[in-house]
Amino acid sequence: METDYAIVGGGVVGLSIAWGLLRRGRTVTVIDGEDGSFRASRGNFGLVWVQSKGLKQPRYAQWSQHSAAIWAEFANELGDTTGISVSLEQKGGYDLHFSEETLQATVAQYESLKQQLDGDYPFDVLGHNALRKEEPHIGPKVVGAILHHQDGHANPLRLLMALAADARRMGGRVLTGKMVTDVSKPDAFRVTCADGAVVGAGKVVLAAGLGAAQLGPKLGFIAPVRPQRGQVLITEKMPKLINRPSIFARQVDEGGIQIGATNEEVGADDRVTQRGMSGLAADAIAAYPALAKAQLVRSWGALRVLSPDGLPIYQQSADMPGAYLVTCHSGITLSAAHARLLPDWLEGTAAAPDLEVFSETRFAVS
Repeated sequence: METDYAIVGGGVVGLSIAWGLLRRGRTVTVIDGEDGSFRASRGNFGLVWVQSKGLKQPRYAQWSQHSAAIWAEFANELGDTTGISVSLEQKGGYDLHFSEETLQATVAQYESLKQQLDGDYPFDVLGHNALRKEEPHIGPKVVGAILHHQDGHANPLRLLMALAADARRMGGRVLTGKMVTDVSKPDAFRVTCADGAVVGAGKVVLAAGLGAAQLGPKLGFIAPVRPQRGQVLITEKMPKLINRPSIFARQVDEGGIQIGATNEEVGADDRVTQRGMSGLAADAIAAYPALAKAQLVRSWGALRVLSPDGLPIYQQSADMPGAYLVTCHSGITLSAAHARLLPDWLEGTAAAPDLEVFSETRFAVS
């Protein structure tokens, strides 16, 4: 056996888990895909986001909250060990609304969830005038916003770089350009790649995003994941325009405004479209009219990884004990939890978080 853990997938989810295991003295080999692979980690919006999560499953809200609460300590440790700042800013985030009806309907949902969480769901409702005091550049079409105090944002590419750098610093192996084709378990696990490379491991974590759909059944998982396209725009660097992020726009640490994101059911198609870009631009300008004069410098599309109910999946294989499926569409938000808390679940310690509601058995057909 070469390594305690083989982690299939070198995005934020896989590297966060690898980082957490390496901190505990485990040996880890991360097997990352080819450059042409669909990569949610390199195309996401960078939000550390609690609000709206778990409206139908309070445990998801709690899991997101727990991760958000330990994100700053996680970011600081990464910065200290690698010298790479992930530029976390966590002073709340907005859910902007263009009608009183949608604002009040969402507030009612949040109040219901807050009751289920015993009051632990800190948000304020801001009318237009109150919002304008916080965001002087907000547009007149925005009637109000929900300010959730646990939200924030970070630089996702720097997070990816820091995790990879620190994993290597702690002795982890990160193999790139490898396409896993098979996993078997004659004794220990044998992870076979398309180029003939084989990695032997005591345990295997499948964190390959959309790749889990093909590889998962080989390990006994249902792996019911599907792609959803999100298109994103980014402007030139601008003077300070936005103080807190929203799902419409955020001002990144380097000064550009990131605008997003679409939610499109188009299969495995990560192209940008004129219709998608135009819709994003129109919404962003409605929220922040000053953006009408901004120059766009980049646009991209990426594929989210979604389960049928949108919640994460954490599952150990019944057919191959020691093989685990970990997948979610909130890899940035949950990065701290995956790094700091999930290793206890993988190791089966007394401190393991209760993740039973996220088992993929909820999708099993009786």
